[in-house]
Amino acid sequence: MSYRSILVQIDIDAPSRRHIELARKLARSFEASLIGFCACDTYTPSAVASEGGFEAQFYTHQMDDIGRRLGNARTIFEQIAGDGENASWRGLTGDPTLLLATHARSSDLIVCSTDTHDVLADGYRSVDIGSLLLSAGRPVFLSGNGQETTQMERVMVCWRDTREARRALSDSLPFLKRASNVLLTTVEEDDRDRQEESLKDVERYLTGHDIAAETRIVPNSGSVGVSLANAARETQADLVVAGAFGHSRLREWVFGGVTRSLIADTSVHRLFSN
Repeated sequence: MSYRSILVQIDIDAPSRRHIELARKLARSFEASLIGFCACDTYTPSAVASEGGFEAQFYTHQMDDIGRRLGNARTIFEQIAGDGENASWRGLTGDPTLLLATHARSSDLIVCSTDTHDVLADGYRSVDIGSLLLSAGRPVFLSGNGQETTQMERVMVCWRDTREARRALSDSLPFLKRASNVLLTTVEEDDRDRQEESLKDVERYLTGHDIAAETRIVPNSGSVGVSLANAARETQADLVVAGAFGHSRLREWVFGGVTRSLIADTSVHRLFSN
């Protein structure tokens, strides 16, 4: 198993060369094609809408601005990734989260940046990471701020015996196969025997894929998210793999504290699946 196509999300207001370069290196490492994606939606403030005659002018101005910014983002992408058969561009007008989730059909992995905006926010100009995780049907790689490595030598898998964690484990196999150290980590619960049995099953599963892994049950410090973050720092993990536990509610997303903490922790690369 490998990633054959990688889709990189680019912020329309501040295209990050570092982020695009990281995605290019990942694509080269997996011998995958790279798709640059950028989108922005239009909006009409109530004050403009009430004026009537100004609405069309405001919309035209927005479209001109979006077109200019998409062109700038494309230029930066092509300067870094090239414009040959292994790199392609998709610049669109519309809801950036919905469009990115839709175009995820063309990729094995989505790479998103957390450099330039709050990953827990949504809007017309930025991707709502939470909604994307719940709707894309693909693993989402969130790059860590200032993290340049693409080797992912040390990978920590956050394990809990759930559908989301199983999906994340399977989706991360291309990274795990290349890692020199894989650590299966779970936070201590009341039924420790059941946890140990679960970890042994997962360890055997990975052995069947020629992946050697260590297992660890870490003490619960009072917050599972904090316990996992501490474990990641202690092991100097290059990548943290986790299931995204959440559900949608009236066009919003609701995540538990663990997933929310890991999304917000931009100190390390993270890979999520739902």
